[in-house]
Amino acid sequence: MQPNNFSLELIRPDWPAPSTVKAYTTTRQGGVSHKPYDNFNLADHVQDDSGAVKTNRQRLKMALNLPTEPAWLTQVHSSNSVCLGSKDQFNCVADASYTNIPKMVCVVLTADCLPILLCDREGTQVAALHAGWRGLAGGVLEQTMRRFKGPRSQLLAWLGPAIGPEAFEVGDEVRSAFIEFLPSAELAFQATRAHHWKANLYLLAQQRLAASGIHAVYGGQFCTYSESERFFSYRRDKMTGRLASLIWFE
Repeated sequence: MQPNNFSLELIRPDWPAPSTVKAYTTTRQGGVSHKPYDNFNLADHVQDDSGAVKTNRQRLKMALNLPTEPAWLTQVHSSNSVCLGSKDQFNCVADASYTNIPKMVCVVLTADCLPILLCDREGTQVAALHAGWRGLAGGVLEQTMRRFKGPRSQLLAWLGPAIGPEAFEVGDEVRSAFIEFLPSAELAFQATRAHHWKANLYLLAQQRLAASGIHAVYGGQFCTYSESERFFSYRRDKMTGRLASLIWFE
């Protein structure tokens, strides 16, 4: 194979996953898309040039030596998850994917919403979740975790690049949606003005994970809104690309 004549900036989760588990999140560096999608946009639904997206996805496959084509989803901010390797894999309108089959690549696209990667300590089950506030409040995490076999205490979670609490202002309806499910969620909201709150998406995810029995949680130190050189942000730019978070096991 000829050497690649491009360089991608990739983030590898800092977590104690087994060596057989491979996980990455892309940044906006290393692709061919032009503004406002500059330059490593991996989404084909944001009006970017289709040829550029195809090239970017090919670069991703080459850089990571992916064993199979990632299972790209049609994401709709739902709680739906798909099991790769089963018949419902072909119903790809979903916001999370799970697999217990080697070399099946789970992937989600984000640009402020929270990507969550999950695996078990044996390295035989993995999942990728698109957890914006609607999906997280609606139960995408809980729905996906039901697919894992074994005790929840054996699961690891990594929280990838998402909008930080200083940039994420929401209304009363968002706060209410979380507090109705988990009263302690009020700790993740800080009042800014009448009927408006700064929301800590990372803390909300950590609370939901803990409530489900998962306490081995890593990541959560990014802000897509403020780190404009590294990350796409829908709230900051509106017309923008998407990052990809991928996980599989060998």
